Amino acid sequence: MSQNLTTRTLESLDGLERVRKDFADCLEAGLTREEKHIPSRFLYDARGSQLFEDITKLPEYYPTRTERWILEKYADEMAVLTPSGGALVEFGSGSSLKTEILLRHLDKLVAYVAIDISGDALVGALGRLAKEFPKLQVTPIVADFLKPVSLPIDVSRCHKLGFFPGSTIGNFMPLQAICLLKNMSRTLGASSRLLIGVDLKKDRNTLLRAYNDSAGITAEFNLNLLQRANMELGADFEIGSFNHLARYDEVNGRIDMYLVSQRSQQVCINGRSFHFACGEKIHTEHSHKYSVEEFTDLALQAGWKSRTVWMDEDELFSVFELLN
Repeated sequence: MSQNLTTRTLESLDGLERVRKDFADCLEAGLTREEKHIPSRFLYDARGSQLFEDITKLPEYYPTRTERWILEKYADEMAVLTPSGGALVEFGSGSSLKTEILLRHLDKLVAYVAIDISGDALVGALGRLAKEFPKLQVTPIVADFLKPVSLPIDVSRCHKLGFFPGSTIGNFMPLQAICLLKNMSRTLGASSRLLIGVDLKKDRNTLLRAYNDSAGITAEFNLNLLQRANMELGADFEIGSFNHLARYDEVNGRIDMYLVSQRSQQVCINGRSFHFACGEKIHTEHSHKYSVEEFTDLALQAGWKSRTVWMDEDELFSVFELLN
């Protein structure tokens, strides 16, 4: 099993150069906009993924521990419709820690496919899972799951259960989220199911504390995006000249995260110069919060029908089961 994992991983890592080019293209395009923007998916390189794992352990950050509680309490219900010989396909797998909860209950699966933009995150996580579940075919794919992904032929013939935890769907504007859900449907195929984590609407103070932790780890996570640009693309961002900012947009029901220039400065990327005025912001992340009714309607617009919604007792977070 370990040899199978190693071979497949090395084949998949060919996609890393495409990811790096995508990062360069998106960075240059985003910094030429009137309102500067870098897509949030680039926050998750190896160091960013580790910093995010640190964030999930903070007392202020409720989503991860709450989602884990939901998965542990209701995993049997989530697994009941998955037939023998099925496959679990995870979008943006990262550390795959929540996946272990499901896999312990999905004992009739034959395959687990992990799709992630970070090859480094895949190698470590899936090596661990291959040892813990030795009878399971573990297949990593380095790819941008925003687009339809071609699954291995043997997996494409299985009944597929998609898994998209962590409220990542909230990082997308509603029309983008609908497009993403449509692409997930294309990846999984007809008659598939999708388990998806959705952060629920709640009071402003709880939200702001979650994205402005007292230890400053979220700030470090956000600033790491600039460090990644320096390391991978030869940019010359002066990290200390930018600050982290998170604020709540009550009208649109979302947290917005920014990097704010603390002085007038020039930054060079691939020989191209970009000017930042003092106080100018780079938008790095949206995090939309939904009511159950709002997300049910969003999923329906993408062709998915909501079958079950599991929540914690305080209704902070939810896991939806969608059918296509």
